[in-house]
Amino acid sequence: MFVRALSLRDFRSWEQLDVELSPGRTVLLGANGNGKTNVLEALGYLSTLASHRVSADAPLIRTGAERARIGAAVVNAGRELRIDLELNHGAANRAQLNRSPARRPREILGVLHTVLFAPEDLALVRGDPGERRRFLDELATARLPRLAAVRSDYDRVLRQRSALLKTAGRNVRSRSDLSTLDVWDGHLAAHASVLLEHRLRLVHDLAPHLADAYRALAPESRPAAIGYRSGYLPPELLDPARPPAASDPDELAAVLLRELAAARTKELERGVCLVGPHRDDLELLLGGGQAKGFASHGESWSFALALRLAAFELLRGSGAEPVLLLDDVFAELDRRRRTALAAVAAAAEQVLITAAVPEDVPAELDATPLRVRTTGDPDSRVSLLAADASAAVE
Repeated sequence: MFVRALSLRDFRSWEQLDVELSPGRTVLLGANGNGKTNVLEALGYLSTLASHRVSADAPLIRTGAERARIGAAVVNAGRELRIDLELNHGAANRAQLNRSPARRPREILGVLHTVLFAPEDLALVRGDPGERRRFLDELATARLPRLAAVRSDYDRVLRQRSALLKTAGRNVRSRSDLSTLDVWDGHLAAHASVLLEHRLRLVHDLAPHLADAYRALAPESRPAAIGYRSGYLPPELLDPARPPAASDPDELAAVLLRELAAARTKELERGVCLVGPHRDDLELLLGGGQAKGFASHGESWSFALALRLAAFELLRGSGAEPVLLLDDVFAELDRRRRTALAAVAAAAEQVLITAAVPEDVPAELDATPLRVRTTGDPDSRVSLLAADASAAVE
């Protein structure tokens, strides 16, 4: 899989970008603040419908513009597909597949697979559980695009059930309130069981790749492992070595319904939903202990990088090798980690890298440079590809 062409309109600092790309390694070179990362962010957004930098779409639209557009021609196994996405201020986003309107933006998921590693990924180790849940869910959706609908349905039911809990908790709890909660419990358990099934399957499949990637990055460190942490699932379902079973969705749904019933009094008192995948976490372990709060800076970087490399290997094994996006990461890594990452990048079908100077990119990657600059005053800078974009990296 590779991106043959990318176009941007009013995305971040890019008023307009039309660039042809090819398999192999391409490096976007330029000073910080010139808009290099915005290009990788756009590709990541096409792949996941989310930004790795912000949680809302508004910052992605160039100041003064009503909408932003991202388009790409993606080649997979010799077949080319065109995907286009329009981000709108105050209106629903719109997508096209091969120039035909899609009913929902999520219908383009699965056309482009990317794995992006950026300095923000340190939050996978040091940040809150939401960062790790997002990592799991985006990777699970890359493997099975229809999971995007399940995630959307779960979030919708969770919001509605939480609103009902708050209302019922403040008022006299009538029989109708409780019977309505029973209905929402069923909806929540139905969607949550599917999401949990795929999260647990993903942890099982990802665990060996993570252990191998971390060992290559930090052979002198303690062994790394991952697990799934949940306060309501039985231990036997949480064991990452346990192979997934066909009966898992039904068993998970039954567990959720039982736990929701047991937690109802507390939920009504607090007005929040206390049971479900929105409360869970991806457990990161070093030598059997928690990585968060105890891993050194170097170990944290290695773990974050190992998670992304494990995701890359997992998606590669599914048949469609993802595009590897490396956002200014070589400058953050020591020699051993640079060498390990460069080895993966050298073997990938397509890699896009950002760097401030050519020296930040390992010479063995032999990357084709695209030089990025900005024009305009400091408050309204616009990114451009420089005239010498095809000059060789020295």
